[in-house]
Amino acid sequence: MTDRVASTGWVERATALAMDEWRRAADPWAGSGPRYSPREQKVREKAYDRALDEVRRTCRRRTPDAETRLTNCFGRFAAEALDLGPASIDLLNHGFLPIGMQLARWAHRFDPSLSQADITQAARNAWTACGMQPMFGAPLRLTPAILAYSLLYPYSDNYLDRENVTHRDKVRFSECFRARLRGALPPGEPLKTEIVSMIRMIEDEFPRSSHPEVFDALLAIHAAQEESLKQLEHCGAMHEGELLRISCAKGGTSVLADACLVRGSLDAAQSEFAFLWGVMLQLGDDLQDAGEDLERGSDTLFTRAIRDGRPLDSLVEQLLNFAGMAAARMNALPGGSPTHKGLLRMSWRSLILFAVADAHAYFTPAFLGHIEPWSPFRFAFLRKRRQKLQGDRGLFERLFELVMNSKGDQAIPLPIPENGTGSLGKVLQNVTKLQRARL
Repeated sequence: MTDRVASTGWVERATALAMDEWRRAADPWAGSGPRYSPREQKVREKAYDRALDEVRRTCRRRTPDAETRLTNCFGRFAAEALDLGPASIDLLNHGFLPIGMQLARWAHRFDPSLSQADITQAARNAWTACGMQPMFGAPLRLTPAILAYSLLYPYSDNYLDRENVTHRDKVRFSECFRARLRGALPPGEPLKTEIVSMIRMIEDEFPRSSHPEVFDALLAIHAAQEESLKQLEHCGAMHEGELLRISCAKGGTSVLADACLVRGSLDAAQSEFAFLWGVMLQLGDDLQDAGEDLERGSDTLFTRAIRDGRPLDSLVEQLLNFAGMAAARMNALPGGSPTHKGLLRMSWRSLILFAVADAHAYFTPAFLGHIEPWSPFRFAFLRKRRQKLQGDRGLFERLFELVMNSKGDQAIPLPIPENGTGSLGKVLQNVTKLQRARL
């Protein structure tokens, strides 16, 4: 008898298999995707700057058609700088972009105290979950359960990151969170009302009695996140194999939960792909966050190498090969168009290459020269534009305000949020009505 997907035994085996795949990826990267000459990169950089200038103008003017202008601007950028065709641009403009905007507006109306960073984190997760929908035979759309799961962890992460909360209180919070994920919370126990609300939204879409895998997956990512605290608490004391295991478990279970919220239950190919994709995204995030992790004393494969004085060349080649393995699993799935899968592959490669551009000090010049032609932009250009954007917080604030004030999503089949914390009754009533309407 095989273990149920997302059960403890299943997760342990999936983690071990992902670690084996990672070790098999330890070869020089042969390269994949288009290559760009320096001249071709400069052409795309001009398209980047034109798009950025247009975004600034649109945010300053705030005309009634601002959202349409931004969407059209993004389409031109995707065509001129990223070489995307009409089908890919249509999928971005009418699929993925609306999902991010819908989530941002809903979250802001539900809880105006959520920061731009919190909402961006939630939107990234929603894009990951919704990216699996066509491959699993579901329409591309933001559902109440995906929305709720995407917001769960900004809330819990914010609490656990607070310096004025004692270790004892954090442990108690985690215990209460786990109890609620299991379906029970003792009366009077402290747990943020928003977290309780998000879990109830998931329960309304996926009743526990008929969808046990969903809640096994939520418990699995909770356990993995608890264990990942060791990366901060025991920095430098763990074997690299243990660091790899923790990252694999955390990343794999995170996207496994996304996948379960797409289908409710998964077959072997779907669950294995979701877990492997999650591992790849987690390792990509670890690369992207290497500088911050060094400063705060968190231990990952990448910070361990940097502290040991080793360049990250071979680890990034290994990560690119691992991404290729995940792509092979994705291509074997019967659902999803070639356009859809191609966009996901491009996003994975961009995540890694842009992280290399930011962390260039941790690579050898020879490696940077070898890998840069696979980026549509020169690495120095990416660093300069990133620094420029970091210094222009006003642009992000204007863009965020423009999206929040748009009225473009009134017909979205999501529960209607109440403004402010604690006004949750109507939210949950609307979820229930939505579920009944689907029966």
